[in-house]
Amino acid sequence: MTAGHRRGHGPGHRPGPDDVRRLALALPETKEVEAWAMPTFRVAGKMFLTMPDDQSSFAVRCPRLERGELIAAEPEKFWVPPHEAGSNWVRARLAALEDMTELRDIVVDSWQQAAPPRLLETFAAPDPYAE
Repeated sequence: MTAGHRRGHGPGHRPGPDDVRRLALALPETKEVEAWAMPTFRVAGKMFLTMPDDQSSFAVRCPRLERGELIAAEPEKFWVPPHEAGSNWVRARLAALEDMTELRDIVVDSWQQAAPPRLLETFAAPDPYAE
């Protein structure tokens, strides 16, 4: 058992805001920038994740054509506030995520939509349970 597993970050661990931040910052060339009184995460200057409101959810890039299907399939997990309806973003409720692997997959997908091609060529997703 690794130190991460002993600390409660193993399979079955419910992700929290610190996990979102850690996974986002583990991605190549990611920087955390405070904007609109909340943390935002950017790669090559392009935003790919925000932690709005009370940090019980986070927002990621999601093509509008896919967003409706995603929300319809898992409305307890994904949603869009009315003021963001015209955007290419979706919010995910942390409490509804299955585990750290699902969180990593969501964060990585959004990062890949914003990252320049030169970063995507050699990209390998981080271990969601690494400290």
